[in-house]
Amino acid sequence: MTTSGHQSGGGPRTPRDFQLETYFSRWEFEASHHLTASDAESRTLEELLALGSQAQRERFQALHLAYIPTWGTDELRAAIADTYARVDSSDVLTFAGAGEALYWAMQLFTGPGDQVIATVPNYQSIESVPLASGVHVVGLPLWDGDGGERQWTFDIDRLESLLNERTRIVALNFPNNPTGFVPPREDWLRCLELCHERGVRVVSDEVYRGVELDASRTLPQAADVTPSAISINVLSKAYGLPGLRIGWVACRDRVVLGRLERAKHYTSICNAAPAEALGALALRHREALLGDTRSVLRTNAAPVAEFMERHGDLFDYEPPLGGCVAYPRYKGPDGVETFCRRAVEEHGVLLLPASIYASELLEAPDDCFRIGLGRRNVPECLERLDEHLRER
Repeated sequence: MTTSGHQSGGGPRTPRDFQLETYFSRWEFEASHHLTASDAESRTLEELLALGSQAQRERFQALHLAYIPTWGTDELRAAIADTYARVDSSDVLTFAGAGEALYWAMQLFTGPGDQVIATVPNYQSIESVPLASGVHVVGLPLWDGDGGERQWTFDIDRLESLLNERTRIVALNFPNNPTGFVPPREDWLRCLELCHERGVRVVSDEVYRGVELDASRTLPQAADVTPSAISINVLSKAYGLPGLRIGWVACRDRVVLGRLERAKHYTSICNAAPAEALGALALRHREALLGDTRSVLRTNAAPVAEFMERHGDLFDYEPPLGGCVAYPRYKGPDGVETFCRRAVEEHGVLLLPASIYASELLEAPDDCFRIGLGRRNVPECLERLDEHLRER
């Protein structure tokens, strides 16, 4: 296993194409069986409104379609703060999804000559955005071993060895996309305290938190543990409401929040008023929404595991410890890229091959693919994939 860094030469540059979104732009709405969805089962506007009272529904219908504060509405920020232990509404800034929040968080607090440490595999923007700004980015691998011996892991000692006087940010994503890995609680807390003591800011992507089937694996949110950490979350993934495009940053460092708010003036300026109203309603009923997601995940866990075991000659599978996705290993002689391409072209089954998670920082596993477990049609999709395997 290797750990390496990369620095863009010649100053700022355009980030490389976002591989996941480029792939989805080709297949997401054309494939008949979306088996790699990262979001949980969604619901209709009518179903979401039904969670509220008659008065809340009437207030939504009477909503004035004007600009709202860049910080977000008081109602939404208070509802978000209620999901934390030590964060209040003044520690919250809303964004147009988690992607916008990550975009700014990964470039505002670093510059050329600084170092960022990013976990691999990852959501691409946590490495591509700082690289485009001329920052030295180092990869922290989330695995040990290779092939059938590979295990997902979080090596705190290795992380500590990578920290130096130039390190400004450690970017983490747990539960991890695409692996579904969640580190032990003691390792997570040690990481946060270590970074805080060294003056290194943690940017923590926590979009899958809350749907761990084993509640003991649910990690404390970074912003609750240390005042310097930036916690990023969204209604798209665990809550299953991607159409609202409501994300946020929680951080107890008001200077950090102020810089992020001023940066937001250059992108979304503010969210849509109806989306923030619906987001507040959703978070007031968050236990119902997260409970629904956990129910779908429990229902899908057995058929996915059974499918992988039945095709054990082709797959090594480790169920996710958290979140809605897993990252099985493909063992077929044709290779994972050909397997995924033929599955979608011949039978309309969409999977994400390892090339989508290729990193500029180090050689990530190239024999895996992402599968989603959060939607109700997973058993149907598995039947279609089974058909593909029989007919190819």
